[in-house]
Amino acid sequence: MNTRNTPNERPLLGLIVPPAAGLVPPEGPQMYPQVDFIAQGLALASVDKEGYDGVIDQVVEAARKLAGRGAQAISLMGTSLSFYRGSAFNDSLVEHLRQATGLPCTTMSHAILRGLRTSGITRVAVASSYIADVNQRLVRFLAENQIDAVCDHGLGVTEVSAMAQISTQELVDLCLKTWDMAQGQAQGLLLSCGGLVSLDAVRRVEDKLGVTVVSSSPAGFWDLVATAGLDLHPQEAGRLARERQTV
Repeated sequence: MNTRNTPNERPLLGLIVPPAAGLVPPEGPQMYPQVDFIAQGLALASVDKEGYDGVIDQVVEAARKLAGRGAQAISLMGTSLSFYRGSAFNDSLVEHLRQATGLPCTTMSHAILRGLRTSGITRVAVASSYIADVNQRLVRFLAENQIDAVCDHGLGVTEVSAMAQISTQELVDLCLKTWDMAQGQAQGLLLSCGGLVSLDAVRRVEDKLGVTVVSSSPAGFWDLVATAGLDLHPQEAGRLARERQTV
């Protein structure tokens, strides 16, 4: 499907988001002011396996609703929601979304892989908001895709609404602690959780450490725009924005 617009039209991209309110995360419009985003909420109850199991069967229908609202491409903007059952499930989920909508589709888990691969990172320090079980699922997902998590550290948060309330300084501290845990073995950092508002933290950590930080939400928007076939350069997105996209 051709998703390129005429010069007088603005692209319209769809987001399946975990919170019930279905709000567009702030980083998308900040990175791509020339794009319109719409969102469909899933009402995820908690950021753990029980919560994921409660909403995962609603994802395809949410995509259909976004397609009906005019979305030209769609992403499931929940990292753990798409990696928690493993890499094969994430790939299958993308295919189901495509078949249901006839649109280019992706997930935030695909986005972080794309970001790490584009940045040449095969050994990564993993920082997250997650509990230990979810972190372990992420480490396995990365290993299934030939990426070695040399260490992982999470904040242990399960409340969906609490993610966006984690401050920039807390995220910076989390990343720096995780980087220290890697003891020089990692090539870059992964900051995982689509609910985190992380652009400022990414820039601060990259400036301090001199390495690439792939963070879920910025990477998710970067990946969705590319999936839609749009040749747009993101604003204020850190080192990843300077990299050439690869699949």
